[in-house]
Amino acid sequence: MPSPALRVLTDFKRWATPLPVWSGRLHAADWPLTARHIRTQGGRLLAFWGEDRRAEESAYLVHAAFLIATGIVRTEMVVDPATAVYPSLTSIFPNALRMERALYDLLGIRATGTNDTRPWLRHAAWPADRFPLRTDFPGTDLDVAADRGYAFPPTNSPDLHEIPVGPIHAGIIEPGHFRFQVLGEEILRLEERFGYAHKGVERLFRGLDGAAGARLAGRISGDSTVAYTWSYAQAVEQVAAARVPERAQWLRALCLERERLANHLGDLGAIGNDAGLAFALTQFQALKEEFLRENQRYFGHRYLMDRILPGGVAFDLAATDIAALHGAGRALETAIGHLQEILAEHGGLRDRVVQVGVVSPERAAYLGLMGVAGRASGQAWDLRVQFPPSPYDRLQVRMAVAMDGDVAARMAVRFQEISESLRLQEEILRKLPDGHPYHPLDLREAAGEGIGWVEGWRGEVFFWLRMAQGNIRHCRPQDPSWTLWPVLEEAVLRDIVADFPLINKSFNLSYSGHDL
Repeated sequence: MPSPALRVLTDFKRWATPLPVWSGRLHAADWPLTARHIRTQGGRLLAFWGEDRRAEESAYLVHAAFLIATGIVRTEMVVDPATAVYPSLTSIFPNALRMERALYDLLGIRATGTNDTRPWLRHAAWPADRFPLRTDFPGTDLDVAADRGYAFPPTNSPDLHEIPVGPIHAGIIEPGHFRFQVLGEEILRLEERFGYAHKGVERLFRGLDGAAGARLAGRISGDSTVAYTWSYAQAVEQVAAARVPERAQWLRALCLERERLANHLGDLGAIGNDAGLAFALTQFQALKEEFLRENQRYFGHRYLMDRILPGGVAFDLAATDIAALHGAGRALETAIGHLQEILAEHGGLRDRVVQVGVVSPERAAYLGLMGVAGRASGQAWDLRVQFPPSPYDRLQVRMAVAMDGDVAARMAVRFQEISESLRLQEEILRKLPDGHPYHPLDLREAAGEGIGWVEGWRGEVFFWLRMAQGNIRHCRPQDPSWTLWPVLEEAVLRDIVADFPLINKSFNLSYSGHDL
């Protein structure tokens, strides 16, 4: 038994994979009991999804993946189609609420024991009695009027007023609605609503082969294309019991660190701009643009799309490329050092970012905060450190952690991670092993389940899939934004409305990764 948290589990088996995964099926009565045991042991909910298995088992399945000290516990529970209900986990893991609401919208099975049954992803784009992830969903001829009756909580005092923001915004960004309840300028409540960018990704994966699936995985959330395609490739390679060339493993890590660098550069500029320091935006955007041009020059794509495939990577680096990247990395490190000194000495910037948008370490732990935002609130967790995939097990990543949990802390963690990613790039380029970067996989008879798990720049990207005869039967990509967006609602409380864009940008969460 790998952990005391698993004492109530039955018939759980360890997967024969480098990533420690235990998987098994629970009775309905054990579902919340197991979740509570895992929570008591310090675990958290990674992902939550459902599956229509009526053709194979005359039932639906609900899946949950939990993080425990020794790895991942992937649980599933049978749901009778006659009742189509299962016990809610929201009282144990608050981040389960939106996932449970979305599961009803998509599969038509309801969590019991929660008071919030409002739709989450369904904006009346399909009839209320049709569910897109059921195998009998028609998918065509669905003429439904837009949903305009969403029940936001009312204000409970004549002194309060509401400010609706979005879903269409002034900038070129994806849609999302923010409903503020304020007293003067002070934010007393924020409720978000998403689903406007819903793309039907889980259904689009059905029937795809390994190569087509990789292309779609890389387009779930464009700023995290490397994290998604690597986690997808891990899952497919598990199903196929495939070995990836060592050179490909190192090149994948290089891509992941460059994705981290590009996003942190952009975020630091945008945070400075939202704090009124346009200088930061122009300087960091110039550095980011040159960095993206390097990606195009040496890797074949500005944002590294389609660079990672099941079986390896779709590019290679020549000796001259490696030398050029060494020089560019050192120049970028020098430029970042100068900018960090300037920003640290800017009193106006400090006034805007210190003790603004605070998430305490205690609340961060309770809410399951992860990634950059989690590490800025004292959560010493980085998948590259605790469960490092190759080659991170040989790179000894230095985790960046801060305790204050405010915008300033999230900026500080980004600066530290930029420095560390540049160090990792240097080490990867210096130690890059010889050999081929790609080994084609024969997936024609591939069948089974696989899990991928990668520390993207925003947080952990999780990917589960089931394959049969070489094609994807069902999958669940999980963006960290599912857990992070609800934390933003708490981070803005007691701050003023004018600080919301700044706090929001310091998290920089994904709409598209959330609206799968």
